[in-house]
Amino acid sequence: MKILRRLFLVFAFIYLLPALASAGLWYFKERPQSWRDADWSSAGVLPEASASPEAAIYIFSATTGGMKGAVASHAWIVTKEERASGYNRYEKVGWGRPIRRNAYAADGRWYSNAPRIVTAVKGEEAKRLIPKVEQAIAAYPYSSPGAYRLWPGPNSNTFVAHVLRSVPELDAVLPPDAVGRDYLPEGKLFQIDVDGRDLHATLYGVAGLSAGWRSGLELHFMGLVAGFDIARPGIKIPAIGRLGI
Repeated sequence: MKILRRLFLVFAFIYLLPALASAGLWYFKERPQSWRDADWSSAGVLPEASASPEAAIYIFSATTGGMKGAVASHAWIVTKEERASGYNRYEKVGWGRPIRRNAYAADGRWYSNAPRIVTAVKGEEAKRLIPKVEQAIAAYPYSSPGAYRLWPGPNSNTFVAHVLRSVPELDAVLPPDAVGRDYLPEGKLFQIDVDGRDLHATLYGVAGLSAGWRSGLELHFMGLVAGFDIARPGIKIPAIGRLGI
């Protein structure tokens, strides 16, 4: 019993306290009451496509809406071919077309929340990787209508995480508050990234771990992520995000 109590205290300290603190702050934050009231316009993060002729790939993440925003974010992918006149935005949501393309501005706010760039690849490397990204998007196994589940997945973050694992040259993982990113497609319980640098084990997105050069060491529970980074020293706090370099 002492061991169980200690485990519960550790769990409460690592997972519950940050989540409850985040929820408390979120409750008093001024925010739109529905998607109709939200601002979905460009946040001005990206330059005009015509002003930046080089090819580019961006992974974006933004805090989501409703009370989900206390602990969760929404991610999407943006690509731009060399000398293209515009960007292409790809994401998976629970409504509309299976994989939505250009439904919003490439750097648009999500439920009035400004997006942040998770990673950016530009120039010749982006030009080389765009076909791989598009191939991974086309191969996403949950792209059909209705193939979406808010928790534990597959959801919007499951989609982007699938692309990141399929194209490890993008050299990124989604932030700790990207609930659903740890749900492995096709019911897999274990997966090693294509380049062998990260491994993932999960019980259908409910509990698991990730370890490797990109992920560092992460422990997942109920969609919440705790851990630390190796490549870029920092700690990952459930519901709050990453703190570090």
